[in-house]
Amino acid sequence: MREMTATGNTVEEAVQSALEQLQTSRDQVNIEVIDEGKKGFFGVFGTKPAIVKVSIMKDPVQDAESFILEVAAQMGSPVQVKTEARGRDISIELTGDKIAMLIGKRGQTLNSLQYLAQLAINRESDQFYTIMLDAEGYRARRQETLETLADRLADKAIRTNDVVKLEPMPSYERKIIHAKLQDYQKVETDSAGKDPKRHIIIRPI
Repeated sequence: MREMTATGNTVEEAVQSALEQLQTSRDQVNIEVIDEGKKGFFGVFGTKPAIVKVSIMKDPVQDAESFILEVAAQMGSPVQVKTEARGRDISIELTGDKIAMLIGKRGQTLNSLQYLAQLAINRESDQFYTIMLDAEGYRARRQETLETLADRLADKAIRTNDVVKLEPMPSYERKIIHAKLQDYQKVETDSAGKDPKRHIIIRPI
């Protein structure tokens, strides 16, 4: 239950009644006063109760964790999560016995799960949250692989004096390539195409 309409002799009584039924605290809810009520003549005649609607605020971190845990379990790869939130940036580290299944080839499954989790928590939110999903240090290993690839392909572009096109990558991986080669004086990089086929071009100069 995430929402409750309650009544009371006063607004405060109605709010407290709703909080008790929702088993939560005031700092975790939004309160809408539907009717402030009315004291009757001599406190009896014409009395009108106060009515409030109390709804539990969405917790994007909890929602993201719940989504990932549920999907991982349905895939037959249950996981544990460790979450760190900085403002609207949420980082989640996954661990589990079958973690390779959630990473997938070149991180494709992990990237898809990250994308779906981000869609899920932003669907009804008035603020945009970014999720970075990792699995037992995969992202760091992938970054090292991409940086090595960038060096090798930049050397190829210089040696052959020809353009080198990389395979399509998600935006955060393209940023790694761009960052690695931004100080190279003999090549320049650019992105071409549209997602999900957007890719990097390394061009000798």
